[in-house]
Order: sequence, then C-alpha cells, then structure tokens
Amino acid sequence: MYPKKELAQLVISACYQFNIDTVVVSPGSRNAPLTIGFSNHSEIEVFSLVDERCAAFFALGIAQQKQKPVAVLCTSGSALLNYYPAIAEAFYSDIPLVIISADRPKHLIDIGDGQTIRQENIFENHILFSANLVENPKFIARNSQLIGEALQIANSQKGPVHINVPFDEPLYETVQEMKTFHFPNISMSSLDNSNINYNKLASIWNTADKKMLLIGVNYPDEDLQQLMDLYSEDDSVLLLTESTSNLHHNKAINAIDQLIFSMDDEQFKELQPDILITFGGMIVSKRIKRFLRDYAPKHHWNIDEKKGTNTFFCLSEFIQTKPVNFFNNFNKIISNKESNYQPKWLKVRDKRRIKHDLYLSKIAHSDLKVFEQILKKIPNNSQLQISNSAIIRYAQMYTIDSSLEVFCNRGTSGIDGSTSTAIGAALASDKQTIFITGDLSFFYDSNALWNKNIPSNFRIILVNNSGGGIFKIIPGPSTTNASKYFETPHCLTAEHLCKMHNFEYLQASSTKTVKEQLNAFFEVAEKPRILEIFTPSMKNHTILKDYFKYIK
Repeated sequence: MYPKKELAQLVISACYQFNIDTVVVSPGSRNAPLTIGFSNHSEIEVFSLVDERCAAFFALGIAQQKQKPVAVLCTSGSALLNYYPAIAEAFYSDIPLVIISADRPKHLIDIGDGQTIRQENIFENHILFSANLVENPKFIARNSQLIGEALQIANSQKGPVHINVPFDEPLYETVQEMKTFHFPNISMSSLDNSNINYNKLASIWNTADKKMLLIGVNYPDEDLQQLMDLYSEDDSVLLLTESTSNLHHNKAINAIDQLIFSMDDEQFKELQPDILITFGGMIVSKRIKRFLRDYAPKHHWNIDEKKGTNTFFCLSEFIQTKPVNFFNNFNKIISNKESNYQPKWLKVRDKRRIKHDLYLSKIAHSDLKVFEQILKKIPNNSQLQISNSAIIRYAQMYTIDSSLEVFCNRGTSGIDGSTSTAIGAALASDKQTIFITGDLSFFYDSNALWNKNIPSNFRIILVNNSGGGIFKIIPGPSTTNASKYFETPHCLTAEHLCKMHNFEYLQASSTKTVKEQLNAFFEVAEKPRILEIFTPSMKNHTILKDYFKYIK
C-alpha cells in the first residue's frame, strides 16, 4: 500500500535512492501520504514519536551513531517549529539530519486555515539547503532536482537539510505500486584542499619550540588515534584532549581545567604556544578558551572539512580538509624538536592528578564525589552519553577509560534534547549506552521517555542537586539578589516518571548508597533503569571551589 500522491512517491523514492533507511515520524494528518509510504517501504525502518522536539533529537542520536542521514517527518503548522533546537544542534555538530515537513498548498497560507504557518525557508539561518516543493505534475523535474540536491548535500556536507512538501486534500488515497523515478548523482564536494602548502607549514612547525594540539568533539577514529600517537614522542608538542575528543594517550592533558584553572600570569606565559593546531567540534573548557584568547599563539591552524572556526580570535590558517588526510601528509615532512615544553607540563599534570586523588579521598558526598564513583563503575566498551551544563564539566575533570566512546550535544550546548539524543544513540549502537544527566536537563526533556523503542540495557544516571547547580559555580549569579531565577530550585524526582514509562527506578543519597546501587546497576535487566542520585545543593559548589584551591 503506497500513497496515490505522486509528490509523496517522489520524496520516498529519493530517500531510498540516497540511502536513507531510517525515518522518525510524528503522527499527524497532513503528512499522511508520506507516513503511509515510508511505513510500507520494505527497506526503510520507521519509528513513531509524538513529541516533535524529542523526535528530532532522537533522530539526531541515531544519525550521530550511524554517521549517515536520518529523516524526521511531521505534519504542518507549529509541529515543524519544534524541530528547530535539534536542527541547530545538527548544523553546528555536522550531523546529517533530513527534515521533511508536510505543508498546505500556497493558496491556503495566511487565509485562516488551521495548522498553517509560513513554512518555506523557515530554518534558513541554520540549514544547509531548503527544498520547497510544489504539488503539480508540471513541476516534477524541478521537484526531483531540489530533492536530489537536498539529500546529496546532507550526505556530502554532513548537516541538516529541509524538504517542505505541500499536499492538497485528499490525503489518504492509496495505490498498490509506486512509480519509478531516477535522481542523478551530482558532485557535492565543498572541499578546497588544493591550496594547502604543506612545506610552508612544516617549515614553521619544525622551528617552533612550543606547539599545542587542542582537540574538540570527535567521532571515534582509530586512524586518527594512530596519527596522533606520533606527537606524544615530540617534546615540543603538548596534546590537549577533551572527553568528547575520543582520543587518548598517556602523554596527553586530558583534564584541561585541572591543569590550568589556578595558574598565574607567569605560568600562562610559559604555557603559551607558538603554534596552536585545533580540529574537531566545539570546545567545552571555558578556561582554555580564555587562556588562548589572552595569551594568543603566533600561529593558529584550524583543520576542518567545512569551515574555519576562529574561536580564539587569532586564526592564521584555515586548512580545509579532513584531519586524517592532513596529518597523513603533514607527518611525513615534520621532525621532532628538543624542548622542555611537554615534559614540564606533564610533570605539572601528574602532580595535579595526585592532589586530585587525595582530595577525592577526603570529601563528603557531593557532585564531585559522585562522578568519581560513577566513572569507576561504567563497564568497559560502553557508549557514554553526557548532558550539558555542569554535568559535562564535571566529567571533564576525570580520566575516562579509553574503551568508552563519549558523546555530548556540544553544537549549541543546550540541555533541551540530551535524553532524546542518548536514547536514539542507544538504539543505533550495539554497545550498552549509559547516559549521565543533571536534573534540569532530565526533567526538561522528560517526554524523551515516551518512546517504546528504548533498549532494555539503556541506563540513566540522574544527578539531582535540586536545580541549576552550575549557577552556584560560575561567577556572577551569586552576586545578584535574583538567584532563584537562575537556579530553578525544585523538589522533583524521577520516581513517578519511571512508573509511567516502565523504567526500573533506583535512588541513592550518600557515598555508601551510591556504591551499593552502582554494583549491579549495569547488569542485564528486563527494563531500562534510572539511578537517581540526590546531592547536597548547598555544599556542591563549595566542595568544587575548594578542590581547585587544593590542587594548585
């Protein structure tokens, strides 16, 4: 059974030709022709989520893991607007997401018809391509070109595209067979790596005494890991990796704030690099951003397939290529240089690590202590999804086992879809997925649990400090008389949500009970589980501030 409407058949055929095998549908009427067609297609898997915001982030999590486009489909009107947070995240995180929206024909726009808004080009500031189709047989060639271009851009440029599909009534008529359509393959490469002067870059590199590599969000890549290993043997190179970089080495600085949080001006000048190379997605650490802006390197080279990011306001070279390709070429023509740069800062790192362990051995139950307990217990070879705000910052202060794959929505750094993304990622991965989240992020996205596709081995660890703990940590909010409007204090728990959505619920509120609950938390179970850990809201920030004083 397929939709009678030719335009719906055209969209479905294009998705199949361009290798889209997963579609997340939110129920509605105007999108009925596409829903009928996708759900009856033998090569396309369809999921149904009623909340469009959750649906889009769920699809984003699947695309994050599959590294290929996933489509979301909704009805007309305000339903489409709920996709925007996930679209912005996909745009800044280079995740291929195909937005397909049903629409009213143009003669029904702005005349008072229900569920009708101006949908054409609605995401223009955060979209790679918008295809606005027309339901008219005369426009079949034009529609085919637009759909094909949109889907090929999503594939080649790794980001969100929007296909807006107007349907007039009737919407539910069906046929037994679909027509055959052909969409030409068009070269969509946006790379311009013809002007990379490797010899010039190598000559600058080989004479510098202090070089720094700073790596942001990165999908696990064994080839890239092997290429990075070379730099650990060069004493003039300091390798800084964030938890989301998914790159590891025993000579890397993998807890950046732990190293630089309490430095003085003299130390910053000694750390200041001559050359900074950056690649990967967004950087979490605000401290490293401030340091590199205040103590700018002579040369900053950013390596990326799509765009040069001038995060530190000193970009001197945008190298438009894949990092793996750059280092494959660059590593052949550079040489190691004697320097005290790496050995000096690794000694500082090791001293801070010793103090880190000593401090944790003494402190009471708190956010900081809970993270030590959690990260020690997560099973090897798992996928770790982390929510934003204070949660990802706490995670960055620890050495995370190299067998874990770590992900976080750092494109826009929002809290709004972290749970939905983690569930989508859990569905798409063959590894057990553990999601660590804060209370505001969790309750804000609680509709994420309204999803019948959640794997039974999915685990949520909810650190509940009663609302917006990060606003006690960052400077500013505490100096005002409006703290309750920043922190969002509450008395909510996840217990009744778990009953409603068929999760197994556990809780802990002390170092002892956290240890007890974690012992069997990750084992095989019939249902997904949530462990809610309550921490002392009025003590967490003091314990963290004392930590940075102690490890100095």
